[in-house]
Amino acid sequence: MADNSYDVIVLGSGPGGYVAAIRCAQLGLKTAIVERENLGGICLNWGCIPTKALLRSAEILHYAQHAKDYGLKIAGAIEADLEAVVARSRGVAKQLNQGVTHLMKKNRISVHMGEGTLTGPTSLTVKGEKGEEKLTAKHIIVATGARARDLPFAPADGKRIWTYRTAMTPPEMPKRLLVIGSGAIGIEFASFYNDMGAEVNVVEMLDRIVPVEDADVSTFLEKSLTKQGMTIMTGAGVEDLKATASGVKAKIKAKDGKVSEQEFSHCIVAIGIVPNTENIGLEMLADMDRGFIQIDRYGRTKSKGLWAIGDCTPGPWLAHKASHEGVTAAETIAQELGNKDVHPHPLNRDAIPGCTYCHPQIASVGLTEAKAKEAGYEVKVGNFPFIGNGKAIALGEAEGFTKTVFDAKTGELLGAHMVGAEVTEMIQGYTVGKTLETTEAELMQTVFPHPTISESMHESVLAAYGKALHI
Repeated sequence: MADNSYDVIVLGSGPGGYVAAIRCAQLGLKTAIVERENLGGICLNWGCIPTKALLRSAEILHYAQHAKDYGLKIAGAIEADLEAVVARSRGVAKQLNQGVTHLMKKNRISVHMGEGTLTGPTSLTVKGEKGEEKLTAKHIIVATGARARDLPFAPADGKRIWTYRTAMTPPEMPKRLLVIGSGAIGIEFASFYNDMGAEVNVVEMLDRIVPVEDADVSTFLEKSLTKQGMTIMTGAGVEDLKATASGVKAKIKAKDGKVSEQEFSHCIVAIGIVPNTENIGLEMLADMDRGFIQIDRYGRTKSKGLWAIGDCTPGPWLAHKASHEGVTAAETIAQELGNKDVHPHPLNRDAIPGCTYCHPQIASVGLTEAKAKEAGYEVKVGNFPFIGNGKAIALGEAEGFTKTVFDAKTGELLGAHMVGAEVTEMIQGYTVGKTLETTEAELMQTVFPHPTISESMHESVLAAYGKALHI
């Protein structure tokens, strides 16, 4: 008989689950992971990573189509091969899936493939190809993630009405695409299909796109996407949606209250997520709120020995937040089991960066200007446009800006907001600054390399205090 008792079992192998399992194993804990589909979860196989591969192909296509702007000539027609683009994306996902498989073996983590159901806070059953297994552990970490939310009156059919999953492996190229929702997922797919040649229409219920971002970023992005050819309707809603043999018919209520009937070839629904917490035995074991598992700062549920991390817990619903929670839970468990050398740190929600990989990219961390004022801060705000940055101009990417928000009384960095080329790579500078509780003084005294787009960060800080050098 196999020994199916462990120190820790992780239910779900996404970026929260597999990272938690690895950290548990590193700390000497006998660890198992349970996965019903693919190691790496949605993020690696159907989310974060393969979407970036798609967007990279669209970016290359965009540059090729604008080669003359860089003094280059490309002979012959430039066109996208959607099947090849998708195949490349799936290849990237497969490579990383194999990488996670290797990491499980390297760290001697037992992998149980199948549907896991809790039978108590420290026990579960796994139904897989080999039948049913019973596993027990001193601690269980639930990391079951989430899935796309359907429109209640028009569930996705995978043919004409898509969620992100079908949008990543489309059966055909959309001609006239409707995207419902302008959060990160909606805007990334809108950007991808727009660059690939589709006529893209975005409908957002709130009064601006990417509504969690700073208002200045939303305004800039909407102007940029409209200039690229997208049609964007804010303060609007889809009242009815019906798939037909040839497309999708939608009734759209505009901001002024008028309802129009429009036809599209396809529709992507990107209106949020639903946690994967039903039918896994949580009913009496954890407090729930709209399906999300309620936890303390270290990942504990109300049941001793039962933990939860990632998208099945309250937001923000981001892969890097899940991974950090996984490490925190693993180290806290190790500490409870007697390891005195670990010192877990709970998640600081004010220092979680957010990135959206549309064209142009957007990235942020901390409070928006409006949220800072709502919280009672007197603020100093600096804004530096990329048109004043030599590297951005040389790259042909002079559209964008960096904005910083400071507490006027203490100089604390409250938030940073960026839109433009490669800002998703630069935001971590501000994230480190917030983690170190930096003030404007340290940022002003930091030497930024020249020429880089990151110099816009320095200039933005200087601008908040009336010291900008290049505007």
